[in-house]
Amino acid sequence: MQTLRTETVAGVRHIVLCRPEAYNTITPQLRDELAAAIDAADADRAVRVILLRAEGPAFCAGYGLDWSTRAQAQERGSRSNDARASDGPRPWAPKDSASGGAARSEPQASEVRSWDSVADLRMIGSFVDTYMKLWYARKPTIAAVQGWCIGGGTDMVLCADCIVAGEGATFGYPPARVWGTPTTAMWVYRMGLEKAKRYLLTGDAIHAAEAARIGLILEVVPDTDLLSRARALAERMAQLPTTQLVMLKLLCNQTVENMGMASSRTLGTLFDGIARHTDEGLAFVRRAEQVGFRDAVRERDDPFGDYGSRKR
Repeated sequence: MQTLRTETVAGVRHIVLCRPEAYNTITPQLRDELAAAIDAADADRAVRVILLRAEGPAFCAGYGLDWSTRAQAQERGSRSNDARASDGPRPWAPKDSASGGAARSEPQASEVRSWDSVADLRMIGSFVDTYMKLWYARKPTIAAVQGWCIGGGTDMVLCADCIVAGEGATFGYPPARVWGTPTTAMWVYRMGLEKAKRYLLTGDAIHAAEAARIGLILEVVPDTDLLSRARALAERMAQLPTTQLVMLKLLCNQTVENMGMASSRTLGTLFDGIARHTDEGLAFVRRAEQVGFRDAVRERDDPFGDYGSRKR
């Protein structure tokens, strides 16, 4: 594995994100390796608790915008090529009166489908499925968060059962301002309707102390104590029989499931694709192509003065 490493101590499987130079941003490789690591820990009889943590200054700064904006930009050419390369009849093609009513063989530019919502749902859903493994793993999952945990990083971490953060951690969903919605849709379930709206309708940053106060996370500790505190909590849980841990987790989670979490998640995942293909979302991608994704993000956040645009 290249994006993470694992170790087991006192019945706790540590899954450690290990791309600190890239702020542990989300890539397809991280998605696949994290899914495999969670599955392996959940199946291992020697493991009772899973602890997700990260190396470096940030837990996870969201999706790697370099590959994700580039991938969306490439959609334009591939859609047109796919439309022209497809075989067989096209019942959707308008009839051409000049050819006696036969369907035109070549779609016009305006007829090429601009966005394949099903393909997009399948693609982003593959990431969501990995994050939800933290939720659906039979064993308890704990996350230890330092530094940035924003955008897709929150989609991931909010699926953990308990979150402990260092005092320097920052949470938030800046893509709420343009180009995304929370795919796992855990915000309302964790901190209530009013607080979820307050932060999602602005995309504002949430510092660790505030995140703990409003219930987004379990607790905040000094940065220097983060690993020891998260490890102590995980090892304390690991003293219980696995059967007890599995039943108690399921009992708590099923209450949230009964509130409609699966429906919210489906809507969040679908809306994320729509948000990336609105006029504003497409303009953001074009701007990222022109000036680079870091400058495009900075332009988005400058009016709010937070994240990378905060005053030093």
